[in-house]
Amino acid sequence: MKLLLLEDDEETANYLAKALRGEGHVVDIAQTGPDAIFLGASNKYDVLVLDRMVPAVDGLAVLRGLRAAGVQAPALFLTALGEISDRVEGLNAGGDDYLVKPFAASELVARIAALGRRRPVVETSGFITIGDLDIDLLKRAVTRAGRRIDLQQQEFKLLEYMARHVGQVVTRTMLLEHVWDFHFDPGTNLITSHISRLRGKIDRDFDVELIRTVRGVGYRLDAPV
Repeated sequence: MKLLLLEDDEETANYLAKALRGEGHVVDIAQTGPDAIFLGASNKYDVLVLDRMVPAVDGLAVLRGLRAAGVQAPALFLTALGEISDRVEGLNAGGDDYLVKPFAASELVARIAALGRRRPVVETSGFITIGDLDIDLLKRAVTRAGRRIDLQQQEFKLLEYMARHVGQVVTRTMLLEHVWDFHFDPGTNLITSHISRLRGKIDRDFDVELIRTVRGVGYRLDAPV
């Protein structure tokens, strides 16, 4: 795969690049945020590996900029910040995974491989297809493996939002803001109950579960590998 690595420490960047190239990857190194934005926006990468704590334009700002430019490559943050709030902030910025320093190069390699295996969502002419799940955005209809699935209005909005972020963790805050248009936490089990019902309809009676719970963070709709 072709990878973009943002890391301001030259020694660390060269060490990681060597490990990744040893696995057959092509690695472009950027040591500043602006360089990463330029490379990310002008090249097609399979995975973005971004050090979050780069001075001036940090990894979060880089990813926000690339997402705004339409870059959808999966992104992995490298950081010394390991609190849940830090992880949530990174995921809200469009990140897909988070690796806290210090880490073993082998774990970085494994996580990048996992991100690279994710199948991109296919959206054409009002349809989203994820594996055997088909979502007709115009007719508001859903089928899985050809079987019709009846969803209530809010359940459909929830599924559509998760489908548009397939492979990414969506936090409770993201769901409240974008599915319910709430900009506060109502302090209820609103999301939990809707996810439970949606999971029952989407995953029940199927061998592969698409909706995953990411403990302490949120939920993720995964494309089958």
